[in-house]
Formats: sequence, C-alpha cells, structure tokens
Amino acid sequence: MTLPAHGTARFDLWAPEAQDVTLLADGRHYPMVRSGSAGWWSAPEAPASGDVDYGYLLDGDSTPLPDPRSRRQPGGVHALSRTFDAGSHEWADGQWKGRGLQGGVIYELHLGTFTPEGTLDAAIGKLGYLADLGIDFVELLPVNGFNGTHNWGYDGVLWYAVHEGYGGPAAYQRFVDAAHAAGLGVIQDVVYNHLGPSGNYLPRFGPYLKSGEGNTWGDSVNLDGPGSDVVRRYILDNAAMWLRDYHVDGLRLDAVHAFKDERAVHLLEEFGALADEVSAETGRPATMIAESDLNNPRLLYPREVNGYGLAGQWSDDFHHAVHVNVSGETTGYYSDFDSLAALAKVLVDGFFHDGSYSSFRERHHGRPINTALVHPAALVVCSQNHDQIGNRATGDRLSQSLGYGQLALAAVATLASPFTPMLFMGEEYGATTPWQFFTSHPEPELGKATAEGRIKEFERMGWDPAVVPDPQDPATFTRSKLDWSEAESGEHARLLELYRKLIALRRATPELAGLGFEDTAVAFSEDEGWLRLRRGSVEVAMNFSIEPRQVAVDGGSLLLATEDGVALSAGRVELPGHSAAVVSN
Repeated sequence: MTLPAHGTARFDLWAPEAQDVTLLADGRHYPMVRSGSAGWWSAPEAPASGDVDYGYLLDGDSTPLPDPRSRRQPGGVHALSRTFDAGSHEWADGQWKGRGLQGGVIYELHLGTFTPEGTLDAAIGKLGYLADLGIDFVELLPVNGFNGTHNWGYDGVLWYAVHEGYGGPAAYQRFVDAAHAAGLGVIQDVVYNHLGPSGNYLPRFGPYLKSGEGNTWGDSVNLDGPGSDVVRRYILDNAAMWLRDYHVDGLRLDAVHAFKDERAVHLLEEFGALADEVSAETGRPATMIAESDLNNPRLLYPREVNGYGLAGQWSDDFHHAVHVNVSGETTGYYSDFDSLAALAKVLVDGFFHDGSYSSFRERHHGRPINTALVHPAALVVCSQNHDQIGNRATGDRLSQSLGYGQLALAAVATLASPFTPMLFMGEEYGATTPWQFFTSHPEPELGKATAEGRIKEFERMGWDPAVVPDPQDPATFTRSKLDWSEAESGEHARLLELYRKLIALRRATPELAGLGFEDTAVAFSEDEGWLRLRRGSVEVAMNFSIEPRQVAVDGGSLLLATEDGVALSAGRVELPGHSAAVVSN
C-alpha cells in the first residue's frame, strides 16, 4: 500500500476534519498548519528536542487531547502525552539471532498478575525460571495504554504507549533486553480490532472507526472506508514500532476475525509483508501469529499463492478437544468435542471444524488445511490460556478441579503434539489461584455496565451468574495474582518437574516437533478411553480413562512416563488410570 508522505515530524497530527489545531507543549501554545491535502498538521515552531508534555486543542476546545501516537501517558489516558526517545536505549542484544516458531514453546503471561509487584522490572526476575523451564518465547498480554490501574489489556485506547503502571516504555526495553540475554524471545499481544470504552479520542481526530459497523466490542476500526489508508498506516506503523523500537520477536494479533476489511489486499496480508520486511532488515525472524476463530488456513498460506503469509494462528479446536477429554465438561461450545475422535481429528488435521457443522454456531464452519503448504508448527495450541480461563464464570483453572493425572495428560497432549505449544502462566505447577476478569474503570457507570454485561455473556455456557465475581472489585484482581510458593512442594512441584521433562524431551526429540502433517498417525479406543499418537518412530500413549489400560506400541524404549506404574513390555505399554507415556523404537 502506498502511504501518505506526511506524519513524520515530531508532533505531526492527522486531523482531516479539524478546521483549527493548536499544539500545547510544556504549557505553550503553538499554532499548527496544514501540510498538504491529506489532513496532516505540523507545528514547525514546536520544541525539537527534550522531554515534552503535550496535547492537541481542536477547533478552539480548551481541553487538550493526548496524541494518538503517544509513547507515554504518565498521568493516564485522559492526560497530556509525554515524548519518549526510543533510540536513546543502548541495546545489549546484538548477539541475539532470534528464532522461528518450529520447535519452540510459548509462555503467555499477564504482567500485572505474574509477580506481586506487577511490573516489567519484577518480571525480569522470573526470566531465569522460564529459561530453566525450557521456554523459548514469552508472550505478554497487551501493555498499551488503558484507563485505570489494572486491566487485562484489551481495553486499550493508546496503542503506542506502554502502561505506566508496568513501568512505561523504558522498562519495556529493559525487559526485552533481559529476555534476549536469557535466551528468550518476546511476543507482544496487540489489539487492532477495537478500542476500549474510556479514553478513546481517536474519533475526535479523524475517521479511525466506522460508526454503526460494530463487532463484539463496539464500532469497527476503519480498514476499508474513506480515510482508511491513514488508519491502516497507523496500525502498521504501530506493529513496526514493536518490532523495530522495542526489538520484539513477534506479535500476537488479537481476534483478527473481528477485522472488517473488504479491500483487495487484506490487512493481514500487509502484516505478513511487514514481518518479512523487518526480518530482512534485522536478520531475525519477525513472527506474526493471529488469534482467529475462522479456522481459515489462508492466514497461513504463502502470499505467492494468495495467502496472507502469517507464521502462525491459534487453534481453539485443540484446546476444546483436550479440555473435554480431561475434564468431561461438554456445555456450550464444548459439546461438539465430546469424544476422543475429536481430539484424534485435531491431531491429524489441525482443525476439528474444517467444513463440518458447528452446533454452537448453528452452521458449518472452517475449511481443511492444505498440508502441503502448512507445517503443524504454524498452529499454536494450549490446554489453558487467558481467554479460556478468564472467560469462565469464576476464572477457574483446570488445576482447581482436576488432579495430577488429568493435568499431566493435558500437559502431554499439548507438549507432545505436532503443533507449537503455549502455556499459561502458573499452569506448569498447577497454580490454584484463579485468573478472573478484572477492570478498574474510574467511571462508576462504566464499571456497573461491565459487570452486568459480564453476567449476560455466560448464559449460553450454562454457568450460574450468581458466582461471577465483580470485575471492579480490587479483590478480583489481587486474587488473580500467582502464588509462587505453591511451585515448591507437593503435587505442584511434581507437575512442574513433569513440564520440565516434557519440554526437554520435545527439544531432544526432533520427530515430535519437526515432522509434517503427513508423518502423524493416530489410533484410539472410544470405549476404553485411550489414544496413541505416532510421530515417526516416537509414540505417545495416553489413557484418559480412570481404569488401567494396555496400548499396543512399536517402541521398545520408554522416554517418559507420568506415573511410576507405567510399564513397557512385549509390544504394549501398561498405563494406570489418567496417565501417559512416550516411547520410541
């Protein structure tokens, strides 16, 4: 896409509908002038250097608005912006070569609840633990500017800013530097499909949104209407900022199914092209991963064959199949996955719904993956994540209702799968702290509406609204913080050791992560509750039944067992109830 040439000076602003714009910088007023016909304004007399607190006055308004491209908001999203020189950081990661998805393990975390302090600098203290666990990528939930003190991050309104409560942009650079020093890549979760309900001033500046064309969260972002060239540039520049100014290794693109884009070149294709461009500049992979509910493999196909060229996408089907088979829960969207056959299909084909009827959607859904064009590593899978835990009525984890055996099965199914596994913080030691939906909207009416809307969301899943915690209650946030002391003893320590062994085995066994779809075979018994996954000469036998089972295998070497009672002999492995084994021939 050919982009307008304006918007490159320090305080340039796109406000195509404004008749008069004044820059307020360090208490002084600087009249702005139109530069060209595309709606850009410049302030030629504005301060050229130094830290500046600033905002914009539109058409005689006395209340300054923050910069849509603000890098810092020390006083919150309604206050003045502050300049930030990203180039002043002296990077120490010159030897970092990055890495691709294949063979990697991702660890998803929320900065506010990952440590007691809830900051980037505090999270640096845990990077050694993650490296020892065997993690390859740390994926941070959104860090952009939102109103209030704590939030999941999906209510962001200033996409270029790093939340001050986490430490701001300088702390973010320190975190990435430290992660690379520990051998960890960083993936940043970014939200380009909607804006939060408080502090969204973008419509005051120009046609960033399409009024009346909404998605689940409100008005859609203007990706294909008048003025959308500049809006798309705004988004792509933001993505480039994370990759270039903050050295992140990839982006997780939130809910791309909510993009409303009818242009011939889809925004997702432009993300794929941007990743290739930055990778060519830096010599490191720039990984774009889409969260998509579409089961559309076109996202992963190369652009040369009319695909979008993304490196990966989430597969919720895998989560649902594992969740049902370890927990027995079959309400709502879990109902289609009530069988080992569902898990078997996902393991072999990548998607369960690839043109089949979805009872939850009440229509057919998805399409098959052309396995000649896609490696299994392009599908990011999990048994738990922030959405699948936090969007439950009480934010309960699997570890709050299941025992070690079932948690171990979920771990084996995920980490021995052909796909790219992702863990959610605390999963590896069976954290019993919930992860609930929390907000801190200062506006009472918004807090009330959020709480009431939350209850309505659970009706289709059949959950009791009486148990839903108040998102605005500060205790909902504090109880969601990890209790790291749990990891040190008992079944928690046992599960943590299993995760370490599984990740190490995955790294040491190329057939688990390296082979393609064509090298995957599955056998199972619905009646007896066992499933066997074969990847080359490696077999993963899993017993989802509470009863002991015998599973035929070709392997003669036991690589890993989740229980002491696992025995391998005479072409079969004996599995106690709720156990698994990895064998090799």
